[in-house]
Amino acid sequence: MLVALIVTCEVGFWVLLAGGLALRYLAKMPRLGAAVLLCEPLLELVLLVVTTLDLKNGGEPSWKHGLAALYIGYTVGFGHYTVKWLDAHAAYRLAGGPKPAGAGYGRARAVHEWKLWGRTVLAAAVALGLLQIAIWYVGDAADPGSLRAWQYGALRVVAIHGVIAATYSIWPRKAPAGARERDRADERVKG
Repeated sequence: MLVALIVTCEVGFWVLLAGGLALRYLAKMPRLGAAVLLCEPLLELVLLVVTTLDLKNGGEPSWKHGLAALYIGYTVGFGHYTVKWLDAHAAYRLAGGPKPAGAGYGRARAVHEWKLWGRTVLAAAVALGLLQIAIWYVGDAADPGSLRAWQYGALRVVAIHGVIAATYSIWPRKAPAGARERDRADERVKG
């Protein structure tokens, strides 16, 4: 049941996101669209409550509980960022808004990657906290080994993402030749 709820929450996230953006930009109802987008955290709250109730009612801690904690952590770390990113792209494509800026090249790209890593740290911290609370909650009544395994997994993800972010600082991504020439032409026009 817990896996089905996680899948339902993920599908619900995208349905609410698509519905909210459609209301904002296609139906020209920005307030209603914003209200729909604000309902998304309720999905994670439902998942948290059901996971807690499952453990309270004697459910054996398993990979499902760990997956639920990581999903909630990911949503806390990246949910708002994802909504904001997609909102900017929907505004551009559907409402004639300004073109969203890309991640860029060189130092700007490295800074962007480190900010994403910070979101990964936040997501992992939330997941680690929820998993630790679950471990304390079940106490000696059950084997928390699967929950600890998810904690180590979250720490590995933070480490791997940190290495990836570091590569953008050590070996900065260079702009393609055409992009550099356009940037120089823009500077001459402005200057």
